[in-house]
Amino acid sequence: MSSLAVCPGSFDPVTIGHLNIISRAAKLFDRVIVLVMVNPRKSGLFTPEERVDFIRRSVTDIPNVEVDFSDGLLADYVKEKGAVAIVKGLRVLSDYEDEFKQALANKKLAENVETVFLVTDAQYMFLSSSVVKEIGYFGGDISDFVPPAIKEDIIKRIRER
Repeated sequence: MSSLAVCPGSFDPVTIGHLNIISRAAKLFDRVIVLVMVNPRKSGLFTPEERVDFIRRSVTDIPNVEVDFSDGLLADYVKEKGAVAIVKGLRVLSDYEDEFKQALANKKLAENVETVFLVTDAQYMFLSSSVVKEIGYFGGDISDFVPPAIKEDIIKRIRER
C-alpha cells in the first residue's frame, strides 16, 4: 500500500524554505500532493493558478510530488484523496500554536489522517513568502530565497505593483 501525504499552504510565492519541507516530505511518503489553498486571512500577490504553476516548475526534480489546488476544506480534500498525513512546516514557535489548533480541527474532521510537523532547516527559519515580497518590493535581491525557475516572474509581479 502506498502512502500519500498532502502538504498544504498558500505558497504566495513558494520559497526555498517551502521546497525544503516538500523535498523532505517526499522522502517520507510514497506520494506527496502540494496543495495550494486560499487563506481568507491573506490577500494574494499571485493567483492560485500562478502558484500551482510556480510550484510545478520548482519541483520537477522530485518525481513523487504533484501539485493541486483546492478552495475547500483541507479535511475534505485529504479524505477524498485517501491521504494518510498532512505535512506542515514549522519555522518558529509562533507557527506551532496556530498549526497545532489547525491539526486538532483536522483530526476531528478527518480522524484517520495524521498531521506531521517538519521543522525547517535552521538556515530557512526566517524565510516566508511575506519576507520575499517585502525584500522584492524594496528592490532587494531575492535570489537566495526563491527557486531560480520562478525568480524573474516574482520580480516582474512585484515591480508591477
